[in-house]
Amino acid sequence: MATYSKQLLSASTDGRAIKVVATAIASSPTLIHTGQTSTSILEEVWIYAQNNHTADVAVRIGFGGVSDPDDIVEYTVKTKGGLFLVIPGLILKGNATPLTVKASAGTANVISLSGYVNRITA
Repeated sequence: MATYSKQLLSASTDGRAIKVVATAIASSPTLIHTGQTSTSILEEVWIYAQNNHTADVAVRIGFGGVSDPDDIVEYTVKTKGGLFLVIPGLILKGNATPLTVKASAGTANVISLSGYVNRITA
C-alpha cells in the first residue's frame, strides 16, 4: 500500500517562500526543490508564484532539467495579483541522480515561490 506525506520544498526554510534571484535558467538558476534518490518514490510538486514588483514579470521553471523547451515551464506573473499556480502537481520520480526544480525570472528578487510536495512511496 502506498503512503503519502506532505513535505516542504527542499530549498524552503521552514515553509517560507523562496525568492527567485536568478535571471537565467541555463547558467545559474535558483534551486527550488531537489527530488529523492530512491526510485520507488514519486513526488507530486505544487508551486505558487507571487510577484511583488510594480510590473508583470516572466518566470521560468526548469522542471527536472533546464533544456529549453523540453523541461521549461514559463509564465508571466501579474503584478501584486496574489498567488498564481505555476506547477500544478507535476510528478518527479526518484532517480539515482536526483532531479531538480529550478527557477529564473525576468527581474531578480521580485518573484517568490511557495509550495509543497506530496511524497508517495510504494
